Amino acid sequence: MYGDADGIDCSLLSVYCSLTFMFMEEPVISTRNARWSSYAVAFLITALIFATALYASNYFSALRIAEIRATQDDISTDILSLETQFDLLQEHSCSDVAENTILPSELSSLGNQLAYMESQGSSNRAEVLRLKRLYSLLEIKDYILMKQLAAKCSLEPVFILYFYSNEGDCTRACEDQGSVLTALSDTYPQLRIYSFDYNLDVSALQTLIAIDKVGDEMPALVIKGNVYHGFQSIADIESILPELSTLEKSATSTAATSSDTAR
Repeated sequence: MYGDADGIDCSLLSVYCSLTFMFMEEPVISTRNARWSSYAVAFLITALIFATALYASNYFSALRIAEIRATQDDISTDILSLETQFDLLQEHSCSDVAENTILPSELSSLGNQLAYMESQGSSNRAEVLRLKRLYSLLEIKDYILMKQLAAKCSLEPVFILYFYSNEGDCTRACEDQGSVLTALSDTYPQLRIYSFDYNLDVSALQTLIAIDKVGDEMPALVIKGNVYHGFQSIADIESILPELSTLEKSATSTAATSSDTAR
């Protein structure tokens, strides 16, 4: 009797355990299914965001490349035009030449275009370096040409050679020096400022650096054959170069000075 009762108890216990396990397993399976559904939704959202970002990046990169290519075409045309002008100026008589020839403004425009290209990132670095080499050679050609014309035609052009570095060793100082020289150029349109990347691999540029004995401390200015290392303010340059007072000021600068005087 006790044996039969034990058997019944065990059977009942087995059924109870089976039912309990079944009811416990169903929520676990449901939880797993819900979790995998959440993972799938999260994956799809992430993939959609990534695809959108990739498309936007490619779209804007294509626009930027198109702009840079257009700028490259403009620069190539400007370079050819400048080289032709160099040849023409060499054939001119002194009566046709003055300190304020058209070349400085065009060289400045060319430099601004290159600065824009350089700011677009490193994707076109090889092309930017190629154009910078050409630009540096044009600047050196203009510098030599104007020195020759000055000797031949009794002109007195005012030069500043500016050397900077893009190697990360002159970031703030070179930016400040560039701003000072831009301000001077705006004030004195006849002032000829030639800017060179000190580390640019151009043999003619390295020869110029050696001739003027320019050290590797940047920024550096060469004014009247003397080298000045470190940042130079507008007041410093005007003190070093009193010839600036003989140059005509731009109309904007003259108007600003008159306004200040009136106050």
